[in-house]
Amino acid sequence: MIILNITLYRKYRPQNFDQIAGQEVVTRAIKNSLRENRLSHAYLFTGPRGVGKTTIARLIAKGVNCLKNGVTDNPCGECENCREISQGISMDMIEIDAASNRGIDEIRELKEKINYQPVKGRKKIYIIDEVHMLTKEAFNALLKTLEEPPSHVIFILATTEIDKIPDTVVSRCQRYDFLPIDKNDIMKLLKNVAEKENISITDESLELIYKKSEGSARDSFSIFEQVISNFSGEEITLEKTQSALGVVPEIVLSEFLELIQKDDKEKLIDFIDRIWEDGIVMETFLKDFSYYLKEQFKKDSNLDVNFVLEVISAIFFTLNEFKYEEDKRLLGYVLINELYKKRESYKKETINQVEFDNKSSVNKEDLSNIKQEIYRKVMRDISKNSLDTGKASNNFSSQNNSSEINNANKMNDTEKIEKQNFVEYDISLFKNSWNDIRKALGSGSKNMMLNALLNGTIPDHMEKNIVMIKFPIKNKFQKQIVMEPKNKKRIEEVVNEVCGTDVEIQAFSAEEFFDKNDEFCSKVLKFFDGEVIEER
Repeated sequence: MIILNITLYRKYRPQNFDQIAGQEVVTRAIKNSLRENRLSHAYLFTGPRGVGKTTIARLIAKGVNCLKNGVTDNPCGECENCREISQGISMDMIEIDAASNRGIDEIRELKEKINYQPVKGRKKIYIIDEVHMLTKEAFNALLKTLEEPPSHVIFILATTEIDKIPDTVVSRCQRYDFLPIDKNDIMKLLKNVAEKENISITDESLELIYKKSEGSARDSFSIFEQVISNFSGEEITLEKTQSALGVVPEIVLSEFLELIQKDDKEKLIDFIDRIWEDGIVMETFLKDFSYYLKEQFKKDSNLDVNFVLEVISAIFFTLNEFKYEEDKRLLGYVLINELYKKRESYKKETINQVEFDNKSSVNKEDLSNIKQEIYRKVMRDISKNSLDTGKASNNFSSQNNSSEINNANKMNDTEKIEKQNFVEYDISLFKNSWNDIRKALGSGSKNMMLNALLNGTIPDHMEKNIVMIKFPIKNKFQKQIVMEPKNKKRIEEVVNEVCGTDVEIQAFSAEEFFDKNDEFCSKVLKFFDGEVIEER
């Protein structure tokens, strides 16, 4: 049985520069400075959490104050100063948490004590962690001291958010950027600890721990300790590690990828419900799937890069937009909708481009017919809105009777041809039967969902043999689901069965409807080679 008196991270914190994992550039520069005794008066360490910033700061304190080897890049670790620094009890190494001591009063107190000579060592080392948390006033109070500290003082500032540090502070320090530690270094580190602690763990488990740590040595130790606490004295396999960390098994991720590739939305929804019932945390699942997709892309040349980026983008949009949603299962539903919305948009763009290319050439007969229809429509509207409708109509008729008759005959011929392909129905037929249509959709779970999605809708008008269904404002999501091919087909079947008709359905929301849906307006836009810029 393993008994841990202190955390593994503290127990195996590096005691010399050779034990540092990664950070070769920073380590080399600091060692050279110590070896040549050319240390700066102020350092600024920036980088992610748990990558060695505070550890190297302590090693600088050791290297400066080692009693056995003097100023050195290889402190002995045995003398009184080295031991006290390792234990964090040295009076010549002052660690300040700026998150808790962020005000101007704390900085003033520091400035008063800074003139005191070191107790046992050569230098007093002030390590200010999370320095970005200091107030503006505190930074201003620190500036002069930071620029010209006493000769016996070295400042080491550490931060994870360099963008919050004033430029005036950065310019007064020697800056070092710490990077996330790579996989090989962390795995080597954990293997060494496992060997010393007599722990049996597979390489696959260590790789998973590395992925969860995101390049942080401290986080990798914490995760490692969490895993071994669950399986004390046992061989730790990948499956056990996944179980301890709540990681989604690869077989589940693979199934989700297959369903996305197959465009089977119904099965995707069932899949989301299933993993939710199995207790899988939705945020964890989505993040794990992103990493899984990235890894699969490296292995599978058949995966399209645009597809991978599209899915990952949709995942992180969903996670960000709905991070405060209580019912996390909705994240899965929203993701599915986002994926299909992008695909449908792409399909529409392709279709529209093809249609545009096919219709780019307009023959003279089409132009003539459109011109006549524009003229007819405009004059009809003028007559309708005239203050003296009757007089205006009579005068216009007497002046343009023969032209109007000719134009009307031409348009009637066009309309006759168009009407041969469909039966004209009155919209009142569908309005009066709408409740019966919804009731007919009420049997079965899927149909009940369709019935619910049609709540607040109404058949608004006809466009040839298409029934235009009006949705309430802000019901775009419901509208999109209703118009999915399978759902649309089912509703059309019920509509035609109840009403004894042969029609199709289309949906629009109240806020979206515009005269561009009118056939005449679309022809006007085409005639003038125009487009709708803004709808009011």
